Amino acid sequence: MDIGVEISLYPLKADYIPSVHRFLEDLSAHHGLRIVTNSMSTQLFGDFGEVMDALRTALAASFGRLAAGSERAAFVMKVIGPLPSA
Repeated sequence: MDIGVEISLYPLKADYIPSVHRFLEDLSAHHGLRIVTNSMSTQLFGDFGEVMDALRTALAASFGRLAAGSERAAFVMKVIGPLPSA
């Protein structure tokens, strides 16, 4: 079953752009997903399990990097599904 997830990352620090770019790199490492970015959010489309695996891995990596610097971030996600097959 295919789903779509819209996710926004808000690092709670002044220099937020590197954290956002690294998160997008982590998501892009998961092949088989369609990733669409814009200035407000990132949208992921694909199989439920693959999307959730990619999110789990990318979120854990981001939180790990932030914790190492004693920083925090907020992630806002919306999930839609199931999507019609292509």
